[in-house]
Amino acid sequence: MGLMIILGVIFLGLIIWAVVAITGSTGKTSITKTTENSALEILKMRYARGEIDKEEFEMKKKDLL
Repeated sequence: MGLMIILGVIFLGLIIWAVVAITGSTGKTSITKTTENSALEILKMRYARGEIDKEEFEMKKKDLL
């Protein structure tokens, strides 16, 4: 009985490992990209609305990238 539980946990771990290996991502990349994109989009909107000038836009854009 105990051996079946251990084998089940090992099998489940292998399935999870295989899914992560196939997708090639742990989720960190997508979160980081989304944050960078949204920050850049906010910066672009501020520039378009005239809240910041071109010099400040370029400086902040360089900081983000």
